[in-house]
Amino acid sequence: MSDRAPRPDVDATTWKAWIAHVCAALEVDPARVDVAAVHGLTGTIASRFTRPMAPVAAHLWGLAQGAHPDADPLTLRDAIIASIPAGASA
Repeated sequence: MSDRAPRPDVDATTWKAWIAHVCAALEVDPARVDVAAVHGLTGTIASRFTRPMAPVAAHLWGLAQGAHPDADPLTLRDAIIASIPAGASA
């Protein structure tokens, strides 16, 4: 049994408002936030490598985008996915 309170359902409208709020606080363009792509990356890492590295991969992707603002974010994502060790499976 968990001591955590049940998590309330959160829909896309709530996500968008929260993302906009966080982006304003960080002075980041919310148009650059691709929730589906982040979920895709973290899902791939969790299923093809190991679940604990999924949020780390998302963080690395963000760092890479900051370090290489002119690079295509999907190319950077693909580089992360390509780095999954051969033969790895979650």
